[in-house]
Amino acid sequence: MFKDIFQKKRKYATIPSERALPGEGQEVPERPKREIPEGLMNKCSKCGTIQYSKELEKNLKVCPACGYHMRLNAMERIAMVLDDQGFVEFDADMISVDPLGFPGYSNKLEQQRLKSGLKEAVITGEGTIEGLPVVVAVMSFDFFTGSMGSVVGEKITRAIEHATEKRLPLIIFSTSGGARMQESILSLMQMAKTSAALSRLDEQGGLYISVITDPTTGGVSASFASLGDINIAEPGAVFGFAGRIVIEQTIRQKLPDDFQTAEFNMQHGQLDMVVHRKELRATLGKLLDMHSEKGGV
Repeated sequence: MFKDIFQKKRKYATIPSERALPGEGQEVPERPKREIPEGLMNKCSKCGTIQYSKELEKNLKVCPACGYHMRLNAMERIAMVLDDQGFVEFDADMISVDPLGFPGYSNKLEQQRLKSGLKEAVITGEGTIEGLPVVVAVMSFDFFTGSMGSVVGEKITRAIEHATEKRLPLIIFSTSGGARMQESILSLMQMAKTSAALSRLDEQGGLYISVITDPTTGGVSASFASLGDINIAEPGAVFGFAGRIVIEQTIRQKLPDDFQTAEFNMQHGQLDMVVHRKELRATLGKLLDMHSEKGGV
């Protein structure tokens, strides 16, 4: 047995001649480039860690190295939070038009639909979380930076009215760059319209949970995103009205590094909870259960 082992020749990898070291005066040959399929890897925008996209998706798009919560689009958020079956979308065919004839707006809307795969910056509907019925409105930053135009305001208002009529709890997941400037005053009117609808929900004793994700600014933060009976944010989410640069130029002072983050807002009484994405579904389920009829409320 030992004789056969020592007599057996080992196999070694051979180096192709074109990759062998050159002699004096010769140029170093270029190494063949490996083509990596697009979307295979993902780089964390905060710490720079590179990881497989599939592994990142399994981790709910939270960087395993630094804990940075990457942005989710509306469909990803719905799949993550709601139960697998039973989601019924509202107003799926409602899309924005160009009411003011703003130059280039119609073309930009079409580009945003093709780029994001969405028809608007919010998806609304009814579903369940851990078996408990709920009405949801989920905004998506990858459609026109989640800006609030007439259709966004109308869809959210209809979702609020549906929750009021059916006496169901309401959850809105916010992410936005603010009001949509291409619709001017029509966009700003949505702040008052959504807030008035929430007031009617409150008068009927309805539950509204606001979940703030990164980033939530401008008119959305100044209206329905801040009006929850319970205001929750994901870790590190930027939440505020005006941007850091605008505020610093106005008050002529340097702001803290963590200014407008979820943790900063929590410390200053703007939020009720900061919840990790992995715990968000369970947390919402507990809150819904506490406020449901079977929970004794």
